[in-house]
Amino acid sequence: MQTSPFDLSGKVAIVTGGNGGIGLGMARGLAEAGAAVAVVGRNEAKSIAAVAELQQRGAKAVSVVADVTDKAAVAVMVERVRRELGRVDILVNNAGINIRKPPHALSLEEWESVMKTNLTSAFLCSQAVHPAMKEAGHGKIINIGSMMSIFGAGFAPAYAASKGGIVQFTRSCAVAWAADNIQVNAVLPGWIDTDLTKRARVEIDGLHERVLARTPAARWGAIADFAGIAVFLSSPASDFVTGTAIPVDGGYSIMG
Repeated sequence: MQTSPFDLSGKVAIVTGGNGGIGLGMARGLAEAGAAVAVVGRNEAKSIAAVAELQQRGAKAVSVVADVTDKAAVAVMVERVRRELGRVDILVNNAGINIRKPPHALSLEEWESVMKTNLTSAFLCSQAVHPAMKEAGHGKIINIGSMMSIFGAGFAPAYAASKGGIVQFTRSCAVAWAADNIQVNAVLPGWIDTDLTKRARVEIDGLHERVLARTPAARWGAIADFAGIAVFLSSPASDFVTGTAIPVDGGYSIMG
């Protein structure tokens, strides 16, 4: 019997920052499509809660505490996932932070913290899973960028730089690893209703109204909006899609 091109049964996914927000939305989608999911994060309590929810949905899931900015910790994390779940087919690089300050007010330590969490972690995790994916003869990597990969943002220079870097890193990996049958793509979220953007609505006057006015869908995104794109980019349905950066933003980025 022919299986669905979106079927992830028997696949194993690592989702960094998968215990909340967009990462959890993607983890839910992957689990519902049949994948086993390793939820990776620094907040063990949140990760355990996320894993319990995925297990209640019938999925196989494990929690892994790891600092994804540390090369040694990433190596241990990947080895543990391979040992406990048997393989690694999918990596979602979703870990991210933001510090909202204009460039002249941002300290070097703040800049480096954002770059390490948002960009260096994607490099370390991608590099760490590559041998397993190459050995298996296939793999899918999804890097989480942002609409700040496209637009300037005076209040988020480090975040914007890191997310612009994510797009170029995605393209580089897509070219380098195409011969290994590894597809690498980026997702660019728009304004999504998460804990991070709740803070933004407090810190940036009028943000809520401006987002609604510019977004053709006339709403903020929900984390559930990322389940489908995660399944598509992780499944055989996207085997000829690589190096792309796909906005998931309700049309925000097409408005003048």
